[in-house]
Amino acid sequence: MSRTLVFQIIRFLFVIVCIILGLYVALFITKFTYPFIIALIIAYLLNPLVNLLNEKARIPRGIAAFLSIILLLAVLAGLFTLLITEIISGSTYLVQVVPESFERLIYFVENMVTDKVIPLYDLIMSKYSQLGAGQQQTIRTNIQSIGDSAINLGKEALNGIIVGIKLVIALLPNTATLIFVSLLATFFISKDWYKIKNLFAKYTPNRLQHYSKTIFIDLKKALFGFIKAHITLISMTTVLVLIGLLILRIPFAITIAILIGFIDLLPYLGTGLIFVPWILYSFLSSDYKLTIGLAILYGVVIVQRQLAEPKVLSSNIGLHPLPTLISLFVGFKFFGLLGLIAGPVTLVILSTLYRARVFHELWYYIKGPN
Repeated sequence: MSRTLVFQIIRFLFVIVCIILGLYVALFITKFTYPFIIALIIAYLLNPLVNLLNEKARIPRGIAAFLSIILLLAVLAGLFTLLITEIISGSTYLVQVVPESFERLIYFVENMVTDKVIPLYDLIMSKYSQLGAGQQQTIRTNIQSIGDSAINLGKEALNGIIVGIKLVIALLPNTATLIFVSLLATFFISKDWYKIKNLFAKYTPNRLQHYSKTIFIDLKKALFGFIKAHITLISMTTVLVLIGLLILRIPFAITIAILIGFIDLLPYLGTGLIFVPWILYSFLSSDYKLTIGLAILYGVVIVQRQLAEPKVLSSNIGLHPLPTLISLFVGFKFFGLLGLIAGPVTLVILSTLYRARVFHELWYYIKGPN
C-alpha cells in the first residue's frame, strides 16, 4: 500500500471522526442552549420590524425590540383567543346536537342487538352445545385468553394516558421557564443584534464567514420554502374539505375545515383523526348518505395530499420531486411520522452543503496535495 493512500485513509477517518464528534457536541450543547437558539430565531424574524421602528419611527432600538415582542405576543394571544372562541362555539353546538344523536345511536344499537346479535348468539349456542367437551373447553380457553389480552391492553392504554398526563403536568413549569428565558433572551439579542453580528464577523475567519453566509442564505430560503409548502398543503386541504362539507350541508363547515387543515400537519394520520371516527359514527347512526359523502371526501383528501406533497415541497425548497419523494419515504421508514419532516430537512441541508462546496473542500482535503 502506497504512502499516499495511507495518508488519504487517515484523513478520511479523521473527517468521519470530526463529523461524528461535531454532531455529538452540537446535540449536547443544544440540550442546554435551546432557549437561546429559539430566541435567536425569533430575534431574526423580528429584526425587520425592529429596524423599521428604529429607523423610520426614530424609536430607540431597545424600545423597538420591546414593542416588537409585545406585538408578537398580542398576535399570538389574539389567535389563541380566536381558537378558544371557536372551541366554545363548537362545544355549544355539540351540547345541543349530541343528546339527540346519542339517542339515535342507542336506538340503532338496540335494534341491531335485537335483530342481529341475539339470533346470532342463539345460533352459536346451539352449535356450541353440539360440540364435544374438549372442543367446548378449547373455545372457553380461547375466549378467556382474548378477554385477558383485551384487559391487559386496556390497562396499558390507561397507564399510558396517565403517564402522558403526568408528563404534561411536569412540563408546565419547564415550559413557563422556557418561554420567559426565550423572551428575555430575544429582547437582548434583538437590542444588540448588530453588535453581536459585528462581534461574530470580527472573530471568525473570512473563509468560514463565506461558507456560513452561503449556507445560511440557502437554509433560510429552504426553511421559508418548507414553511410556505406546508401552508400551501394546509390551505389546499382546508379549501377541499370546506367545499365538501358545504356540499354535504354540514353546520360550522368553516370551523371544521380549518381544524382539519391544521390537523393535516400530521401526515397520513392527520385528517383521519377526524374523518374516521366521524364516518363510523355516521354509519352507526344509520346516516348512510353522510357516511358515503364523508368517505368520498376523505378519499379525495388523501389522494390530493399524496399527489401534491412531493410536487409542492420540491417547487418551494428548490429540489427535484424524485429526491424529495425518496427523502419522505426514507425518513418515514427510519423515524416514523417525524421522519416525514426530518427527511426533507436533511435533504435540504445536504443540498445546501453541496452548493456551498463544503463536500468539495472535504474531498480535496482527503485527496491531499498532488
